This record gives sequence, C-alpha cells and structure tokens, in this order.
Amino acid sequence: MNDDNSIATSAEALENAAIPRLHEVHVDPNQEGADKAPIPKALKEPTTRKSPAQWAYERIILYIQNFEKTLDNNHEVGIGFTDGGAGIMRIEGLGYFDPDIITYYGTNGAGAKAQLVQHVSQLNVMLVASPKRIDQAEPNRIGFQLASDLTRDDDASA
Repeated sequence: MNDDNSIATSAEALENAAIPRLHEVHVDPNQEGADKAPIPKALKEPTTRKSPAQWAYERIILYIQNFEKTLDNNHEVGIGFTDGGAGIMRIEGLGYFDPDIITYYGTNGAGAKAQLVQHVSQLNVMLVASPKRIDQAEPNRIGFQLASDLTRDDDASA
C-alpha cells in the first residue's frame, strides 16, 4: 500500500521500486547524451515519495537541459506536438500539477500564447530546435532556469 492507503497495482509497485537509471545509445559515439552528465540530487530521491507528475517533470528538465547544450546561438528549445497537427511551440515555461498533469507554456509559430496540458499517461514530447526571435540578442535557455528544481538542497518529496 502507498502512504495514502491506496492499493498499488503490480506495475505501479514495480515502477516505484525501480532505482532511477539513465541509459542512452547514439550513432555518434562522441554525442553527449543526458546519461553523460551527473544525475542531479532531485533525480536520486526515492520515486515512491513523488507523484507521477513531479517525477516526469524532473526528467523532462534533464532532457531539455541536454538538448539546449546541442543548440547554436540562433536556436531555442521548442516542443513539437507528436500528433503533427498543432505545429511547434517555443517552450517558455514548464510545470506540473500533482498527481498527474504536466504543462508547457510558450508561444506557437504564429506568435500566439500557447499552453499544453498533458496527463503523464499520454506523455510524448518531441524537443525541436526553434529559431530564436529576431529581436533578441541571445536565445532563451529555459533549461538553465529549470535547473534550480533539480539542484535544491532539500528533499521536496519528504
């Protein structure tokens, strides 16, 4: 049973018991993957004390940070919608709502404000290189701002 006295399915129990591990293989052996960077403290905390939303949020941050490291000074991270119909959104914010919602904030290709609200069971994220705005000198790096959630000193799941 979980802390809230609910009964976990065998799949949930197995998932919660898993030790967080990150592994990647790339065609280019010199490709710096997320698995080459040190794992932040937040991702080493017990998953049994985190909601699915918090756990997904923290791992998405790690992938965004790693993706931004591959971008040149003319591009920012964007999200491509995997259904193909909604286009691309420049990521300007990321959040979660316990127990199971992830949300992305940003602007779409036409410059309109956009927000994607997604249940963790439907999580599909395609990170894309999105050209930075012409009127800005430097590209925004949301991954660096999100990093504070992964390097905190306290255990947020306690």
